[in-house]
Amino acid sequence: MRHLLIVYHSASGRTADLALAALTGARDSAVEGVETRFLRAREAGPNDLLWAHGLLLGTPENFGYVSGALKDFFDRTFYPVEGRLQPLPYAAFISAGNDGTGALRAIRRIVGGYPFVEVQAPVVVIGEITDPARDRCRELGLTLAAGLEAGVY
Repeated sequence: MRHLLIVYHSASGRTADLALAALTGARDSAVEGVETRFLRAREAGPNDLLWAHGLLLGTPENFGYVSGALKDFFDRTFYPVEGRLQPLPYAAFISAGNDGTGALRAIRRIVGGYPFVEVQAPVVVIGEITDPARDRCRELGLTLAAGLEAGVY
């Protein structure tokens, strides 16, 4: 059994909407060999990262950056897992009010210190959450879970 960890933060509910769509994709009936753990950033910790074989990160764009809660997740987990993780495939989704580039740049810069490997293009949703945006996140979750199950990652 492979493990997919979904960690997200949401204040307005938009990023939570995208996270739920990603979870739905990850739990698609076509994927049988992947267990998911779905946690808000403040609930997730080092043991969750050590459990995971893959990671989905979700954040709103706050002041052109990741949310404070997601940054806190990184701050709380970095040293406890340092040297203990195998390269971990990850992907990200961002709910943006602007263009999302600052939040994406921050994620990529921070995870460069971890042994995380970006395996899918990020989903950046600007403005209101629409059904096509949910579909993109559902596909993101499904693709990462299926890749984990098939041993691609």
